[in-house]
Amino acid sequence: MKKSSRFIPAAQHATLTTGEAIRMLRELKGWTQEQLAEKSGLHAKNISSLENDRIDIGKKRAEQLAKAFGVHPAIIMFPEYESDLIGKAA
Repeated sequence: MKKSSRFIPAAQHATLTTGEAIRMLRELKGWTQEQLAEKSGLHAKNISSLENDRIDIGKKRAEQLAKAFGVHPAIIMFPEYESDLIGKAA
């Protein structure tokens, strides 16, 4: 069957917030918020607030979380640009 040139790949339409990226990374690791808090040095309440986009991430928090997850901080701070790398982080 001949491939039709009329079709082009679909563009990504969904945007991912920082909070959603943190939750996805945590769940991919199989960690609770408390476990992530222990590994990152952040308080569990801050993890919850970050995941629900109630507080801004900031550079220091992004670096702490990135170190805990073993990823580059850009994956957390700019998930809309780095979303393809989130799945590889598990």
